[in-house]
Amino acid sequence: MSNKPWLAHYDKGVPQTIDYPQVPLFYFLEEAAKKYPDKASTIFKGAVVSYKEMNQRANSIAAALVEMGVQKGDRIGIFMPNLPQFVEVFFGILKAGGVVVAVNPTYPVDEVLLPVKDADIKIMFTLTRFYNTLKEVRKKSGLQRIVVSNLKEALPPFTRVLYTLLKEKAGGDRIDGLEANDVYLADLLSKYADAPKPNVDVQPSDTALFQYSGGTTGVPKGAVATHFNVVANTLQIKSWMTGLDEGKEVVLMGIPLFHVYGMVAGLNFAMASGASLVMIPNARDLKDVLENISKYKATIFPGVPLLYNGINNHPDVKAGKYDLSSIKACISGSAALMRETKEQFEKLTGGKVFEGYGMSEAPTATHCNPLNGANKTGSIGMPLPDVDVKIISLDDGETEMPMGEIGEIVVNAPNVMKGYHNMPTETENSLRQLADGKTWLFTGDIARMDEDGYFYIVDRKKELIKPGGFQVWPREVEEVIMDNPKVLEVGVGGIPDPKSGETVKAWIVVKPGETLTEDEIKEFCKTRLASYKVPRHVEFRSELPKTTVGKILRRELVRQDKERAAQ
Repeated sequence: MSNKPWLAHYDKGVPQTIDYPQVPLFYFLEEAAKKYPDKASTIFKGAVVSYKEMNQRANSIAAALVEMGVQKGDRIGIFMPNLPQFVEVFFGILKAGGVVVAVNPTYPVDEVLLPVKDADIKIMFTLTRFYNTLKEVRKKSGLQRIVVSNLKEALPPFTRVLYTLLKEKAGGDRIDGLEANDVYLADLLSKYADAPKPNVDVQPSDTALFQYSGGTTGVPKGAVATHFNVVANTLQIKSWMTGLDEGKEVVLMGIPLFHVYGMVAGLNFAMASGASLVMIPNARDLKDVLENISKYKATIFPGVPLLYNGINNHPDVKAGKYDLSSIKACISGSAALMRETKEQFEKLTGGKVFEGYGMSEAPTATHCNPLNGANKTGSIGMPLPDVDVKIISLDDGETEMPMGEIGEIVVNAPNVMKGYHNMPTETENSLRQLADGKTWLFTGDIARMDEDGYFYIVDRKKELIKPGGFQVWPREVEEVIMDNPKVLEVGVGGIPDPKSGETVKAWIVVKPGETLTEDEIKEFCKTRLASYKVPRHVEFRSELPKTTVGKILRRELVRQDKERAAQ
């Protein structure tokens, strides 16, 4: 948009443009280690790793990798949950000139194979409990060396002893030994304890990350991000968070670090702010989340609607057993934030929950609602500083749509990726030059913009439902159903129908203790939706399939339905 109406609605103190330093991504850790050497960079179960110590651990890992023969641009895998080890390995890989490829550690062998083969990963860091999985991956790929850590290495001394005696074997963390060529992370840290950062010339234009995306849209694609891309987005997010108390914030790290959202809006934002990261390996353990917020007085809580909703409905929270009043700001991403979830969580904590929007291809955020200004219901907010956005015609893929009209979101910004690894056709389809001569990222998301420059996602381009030639966006039906006070979660998709070609179906999880019928849902929707948008089919479930960051997998629901119908 040439006039950028959103700039007039930025919070006071948010810059319209940022002067980005030409530095590699690990600069944030190194600067924090200088400014706040004794401050906690990570906190896990009471164990603290200072910024000075974290920076040295990263140097040690980088030195070890270089001695192993890692060359600049080599892709190195991380197969770990949110632990201090993830942080030190992440920055160690970058300091060695390597490229981080983080993979969900709960993936089975076949799903790990795709990024390992596509990125040609030779070395992978993991925990003892996942070692057997990677040994199987190695048999079918070019993976050569596995660097192994143990969960207990992150624990305080006394807790570590108890864990070794009582939980290590039962939790699957005890292994008999390593195969030839593999090595323990603890041994590397000991051997290279005093090693300086290796002399590798890492430039802002060098590749920092491969982030595999596409779990909800098809075959995973490796989005290639440079150091500059991630530095830019880190500073865009930091600039948006007005009122930050540098060196004093506490970030609850519940969203997974192996996902670009956690990696940028959690990890790198914290490093750039000199904040402490409270590590949560499994955010589904709400008791652990609540105890950590209460104990460590978390102030910043990036999360997903599923997590906030879970806290809202937790019986111990309703009973007032936890003090959540330390929370100041929560960026909500990865799925639509429903009004009820936002309002209830803000009432509980006194903090602000503001919805953002982003993708692996612009790691990670491009839009956000303001911290202090108007948070419009259903809006993903405004573009961040230096992010230009257009709404482009769905018919020709070129014409810019007028204000209020629906089209595809396209983005031009310093945080937009270089392209997809080994996928030139996909790259050409996603990164396209328009008549203005600029290259734009075509997001695949359908949206509109209002007069103030706030954007509203209508839905995914590929998930449009067409009953009898009409157009139904799943999100608009989901938003109506979520307004029913008995509904906890909902997913909506299109299923085959012999009469209309396709029809609307809703999959619903009811709140604990509540009852709901298909007819009640249909009647509820009839008062709010056109008849062709009202679900013709309703299925109640105890849970819905989701991505690792809590996004409901509509495609999977539809696939399951089709599979069942074919039996």
